[in-house]
Amino acid sequence: MRLDKYLKVSRIIKRRTIANEACDAGKVEVNGKTARASYDVKAGDEIKITFGNNVKVYKVLLVTEHALKDDAVKMYEQL
Repeated sequence: MRLDKYLKVSRIIKRRTIANEACDAGKVEVNGKTARASYDVKAGDEIKITFGNNVKVYKVLLVTEHALKDDAVKMYEQL
């Protein structure tokens, strides 16, 4: 699954366009490297998102095409 779509489906970022813009601006890293929106997310990847002084790190646990609100939190673990 594409990185921008994963961020939206898992509800880490609310809108896919915002996720895409964050990737283009270099604010998203996967496994320590700046990632493009087209990066293929796999279970076990570590995603780091920087918005201003706010830095959040997530570990991908599950990749699914669709997730209900309650199931979205099972897709990642915040580190």
